[in-house]
Amino acid sequence: MYNQQAIWVGSSGDAHCNLRLKQANRHGLIAGATGTGKTVTLKVMAESFSDAGVPVFLADVKGDLAGMCRPGEDSADMQERIARFGLAEAGFRYQAYPTEFWDIFGKKGLPLRTTVSEFGPLLFSRLLELNKIQSDLLEIIFRIADEEGLLLLDMKDLKSMVRYVEDNAALYRDAYGNIGKASTGAILRALVALEGKGGEQFFGEPALQISDWMRVDGEGKGYVNILDSTSLIQDPTIYSTFMLWLLNELFTELPEAGDLEKPKMVFFFDEAHLLFDGAPKTLLDKIEQVVKLIRSKGVGVYFITQNPADIPGGVLAQLGNKVQHALRAYTPAEQKGIKAAADSFRKNPAFDTAEALQGLKTAEALISFLDEGGAPEEVRIASILPPQSKLGALDAITQQAAILTSTLREKYANEIDRESAYELLLKRVDEEAASAAKAREEAEAEKQAAKEAAAAEKQAAKEAAAAEREEKKKAAQQKRVVASIGSSVTGTIGREVGKQLGKSAGGSFGKQLGGNVGASLGRGLLKTLLKF
Repeated sequence: MYNQQAIWVGSSGDAHCNLRLKQANRHGLIAGATGTGKTVTLKVMAESFSDAGVPVFLADVKGDLAGMCRPGEDSADMQERIARFGLAEAGFRYQAYPTEFWDIFGKKGLPLRTTVSEFGPLLFSRLLELNKIQSDLLEIIFRIADEEGLLLLDMKDLKSMVRYVEDNAALYRDAYGNIGKASTGAILRALVALEGKGGEQFFGEPALQISDWMRVDGEGKGYVNILDSTSLIQDPTIYSTFMLWLLNELFTELPEAGDLEKPKMVFFFDEAHLLFDGAPKTLLDKIEQVVKLIRSKGVGVYFITQNPADIPGGVLAQLGNKVQHALRAYTPAEQKGIKAAADSFRKNPAFDTAEALQGLKTAEALISFLDEGGAPEEVRIASILPPQSKLGALDAITQQAAILTSTLREKYANEIDRESAYELLLKRVDEEAASAAKAREEAEAEKQAAKEAAAAEKQAAKEAAAAEREEKKKAAQQKRVVASIGSSVTGTIGREVGKQLGKSAGGSFGKQLGGNVGASLGRGLLKTLLKF
């Protein structure tokens, strides 16, 4: 319960165990074996944050957190606990909380989406379970897409980008080294496998705007954003990777806020050990960095897991507010885990922490919150308060009604598919194909034109030769005709001239001689003229 800048989580005798809002962004841990009361603790804290006007995010892996949108139900057990804690005097009442339901698959909540570019190559490599070489190549593909202005919004964008880089590997070899088809093929197969699990539904637009999670209702209560993870948890890699994305999204999007009187938002990550299992060192370092720095952005992060040993030491050291439910010690490894959990608390001389840890009942816990100065309080054995909202799952009809009446439904319900890498690369392929076809047509046209020009030139030469032969033939014929006519004419003229000269020379002999001589002279004269 919330009162005077503090959240009353449990009671140790007459003393309240209060989580101070000013210290709530220094993160926390809720741990304990299955069935020891972690979910009740989570609900009590989430309700109180909401009462304080702090928006909350919950990953609902068992489906038992959805009841927060309905008031709690009275019972004999609840009445006993209300009386034992004196809750009626403190203002306890059964009430519902402003709730938004989200679901990556869009079935039990509003679709939760992000773009491929925003998700980034590091988280995608974890999601696809790529090796180092494949991860490096995926980072190169993202870089090429960025350099060429190709938006990666959804899965078809990423697949088309991988194929494009594979087909044009030679273009990028000098800048990025060899791009092997074996690696691109492995990435494509992993993407297809992810689609088979429904993972493609998470990528697209409209992408989640974190500001839509950081809302309060008309009464000033912070919205409780519940991500249905009942299906998502079936694939631990997908679940954990999406949780890491959310954490990174908060870190990236929110501005520096400094020390605030209360957090801007609080995140609860159930099954927190999945965030770290099998994560490469680069990712673990990233998680630790985000957890360290996100406090200054006014965000509190609370990990829920079975054993504190599930959390890497660098992250565990950042968790100042701790609620530890019972642990079981049946094996040497479990006994070692109990000792480690006990040693993480500031000791209380009144009891042995390790021994107390094994003797806790359901709804009891060891609690140590940060004091006003930010130092851990001595650990105390406390009983956890009951929640004010409904315990357990919500019926499907009520949940669907809450989804359909959400003020954010119009914004997120329908997917948007704007022009991005897939369309641009498809257009580029079409343009290249059209350009190649045009080039082929132009080459064929040039080849045909050259062929026709050669044929025309050959024909022209043939015709010129024929014309030349015809001219020579005509000239020869003309020469023969002229020569024949000339011979006849000159001979006749010459004879007549000779006859006239012969008459003067004397008689019939002179006439005959003169005619023959004249004819001969005439023909010689004509030949001479014809030469010219």
